Amino acid sequence: MLTQADDYPIHQLPEPVATAGSDRNFYDRYYFQGYSPDQHIKIGAALGVYPHLDLMDAHFMVQIGSVQHRSFASRHLHSERMDLQVGPIRLEIQKPLQRLRLLVDDAAHGLHADLTFNALHPAIEEPRFTHRAGPRTILDLTRMTQSGLWEGEIRLAEQRYPVAQWRGTRDRSWGVRPLGARDTQPVPDAGPTQWYWLWVPMHFEEHLMFFHTNDDARGNGWNRSAVLVSLKDQQQHHLYDVRFEPRYRTGTQQMSELQLFGKLPDGRPVRAHLISGEIVPKQGEGYNHASWNHGMYHGAMATHYESVETRDWDLNDFANVHRHAMCTAQLFIGDEAPRTGQATLEQMLLGEHAPSGFAALRF
Repeated sequence: MLTQADDYPIHQLPEPVATAGSDRNFYDRYYFQGYSPDQHIKIGAALGVYPHLDLMDAHFMVQIGSVQHRSFASRHLHSERMDLQVGPIRLEIQKPLQRLRLLVDDAAHGLHADLTFNALHPAIEEPRFTHRAGPRTILDLTRMTQSGLWEGEIRLAEQRYPVAQWRGTRDRSWGVRPLGARDTQPVPDAGPTQWYWLWVPMHFEEHLMFFHTNDDARGNGWNRSAVLVSLKDQQQHHLYDVRFEPRYRTGTQQMSELQLFGKLPDGRPVRAHLISGEIVPKQGEGYNHASWNHGMYHGAMATHYESVETRDWDLNDFANVHRHAMCTAQLFIGDEAPRTGQATLEQMLLGEHAPSGFAALRF
């Protein structure tokens, strides 16, 4: 079938754009995060397109102190991907790969936002993620990451929160990943559930650093990367011999500290040291939400709003397994003076991870 997107010269196959292969789990998603300079206010958003589920959904949250205010929306896609509005949430691509505008107009609950993300550097294409459980392909996707600065305003219950030079990061990913309703039929040879994921975007005055890893049960990184970006010349330096050393809070799988190690192409060592602070649940961005997880069906058009107190949430509850921590960070490059900055440490840890002493699925 033909859609508006077919009038743009973006085809890569002799098929209409609406056709996205044969896997029901094909998706195309935007993700954003950001925070005020004192990290008291956090924002997060996601907008996903699911061509074979014929759905588009969007999630926005603003956390002020310990209370997270969440606005969700979902609608039928009708195979038209170019209209990036779902209920009260709209996304504008003002200058591709450089400037995007996020708008929220949830008048029924007094939540409004007009936020512009301005990129600080060219986007980074990460190594392709391909992962299988037994014979079944679970992940096959491309992701790009990019840090920037937010400008604009948030209004909540008539209170204005100006946004100026707030640090943040976004990613864009597309391909195949689990989403929507779960498959009811198990894969006999898939083995025990295991997932170890870290993603750490770091902001310093003159540098940015990105680290991620997907580890197997033995601690081998089947997808691991670290990139150091110089804001002076926009150069991206892919590190080698990348490794990490985590420390966990007693009785939990929540990281309290993380050290990252790598080497620049010229051989100089690079080290980053993060200390985690406040924990931010990612359910407000749609991840692992009980009823508003990404790609869930809610009918032709639906919205939802909730305010959640996060102060006393249980780190060992499966519902909270996907989260990120607000961090202070130090960066050491060769024999140069250390640099101080900020970071978010996203984690999702399930099942065995031998280096951490995790033996099995805890939930």
